[in-house]
Amino acid sequence: MTIPHAETQQLQDCVDYQTRILEDVSRTFALTIPQLPDPLRTSVGNAYLLCRLADTIEDEPAIESDLKTRLGERLVAVIHGEEDSTAFAKELGRHLSPSSTPAEHDLVANTERVIRITHSLSPTRRHAIERCVRIMTQGMMEFQRNASRKGLSDLPEMDRYCYVVAGVVGEMLTELFCDHCQDMQTHRDHLLSLAVSFGQALQMTNILKDTWEDMRRGACWLPRDRFLKSGVDLASMEVGNSDQKMAAGIHELIGIAHFHVEKALEYVQLIPTSEVGIRRHCLWALGMAVLTLRRIDTTPDYTSGNEVKISRRDVKSIILAVNFTARSDFLTRTLFASLKRKLPLTRPSHNEVSVSTA
Repeated sequence: MTIPHAETQQLQDCVDYQTRILEDVSRTFALTIPQLPDPLRTSVGNAYLLCRLADTIEDEPAIESDLKTRLGERLVAVIHGEEDSTAFAKELGRHLSPSSTPAEHDLVANTERVIRITHSLSPTRRHAIERCVRIMTQGMMEFQRNASRKGLSDLPEMDRYCYVVAGVVGEMLTELFCDHCQDMQTHRDHLLSLAVSFGQALQMTNILKDTWEDMRRGACWLPRDRFLKSGVDLASMEVGNSDQKMAAGIHELIGIAHFHVEKALEYVQLIPTSEVGIRRHCLWALGMAVLTLRRIDTTPDYTSGNEVKISRRDVKSIILAVNFTARSDFLTRTLFASLKRKLPLTRPSHNEVSVSTA
């Protein structure tokens, strides 16, 4: 079947928009997604923007909890083709405040262009993306309703939070990678078992980096049981007051994040060396996370994310190093052994979060 030229041009215009807006909504993914081969690059970029729409709903302070839940459900319906994307975008756009960035306003206004790409994907890729956004929106809204300064109850609850905001993304990417590469399909089950840890490594890094900004907004995603045993009550702690007891809890979580980094590296080594673009996509993000964990570990009195944010020079160094080592498991292991050499390593004592099949 031949696709009419006008329809092909329309779709290409949507892909061009997707490429442009990625640069505005994410510094990291605007770097890593272009490393992927086409058409995988288009699928992953589209999936990221749909997740970003879900994030925009969750993060918008002007939208009350019940409406967030309804908008999340409508986003899933739009992806599934059960609701009009333009009507959804107008409704969400009416509720956005200046707290949402100009790029997020732009993305919402152009939801129809993003969804047009989604609906052009194969059923396998659409199903993987839809499942991810559905689990993410349902999970995020549940955690958002209960968010407070007192933190999450314990490490298993932190695992569940990391799963719905990042682990499920790792699962989705794995499905997209396996659909692209038949050799990866052979290791699909093993990859899926490690994908959650990959997402958790990145998410725990973000949680630790943004701890004080989250607290200033009245939320905390740290496990309070880990801090109570050190004598720290997160709910009553003065924002920005990072004492030795607080630093001890952060140090332990860095060790747990390092454990998940180890699992993420095992994930990457299951990707064929011929798929160097996929390897770069994964390793660039993982390398930046490791450098951030190092900054946090060596700056125990930090009081804002900016104090532990890695520099552009660090980013360039990771890119150059990964580009040199990505085709070799040995060189990749050697590089990351050097990067994380001084990080603490803590094996979680509880069972790891199970992979959802929802």
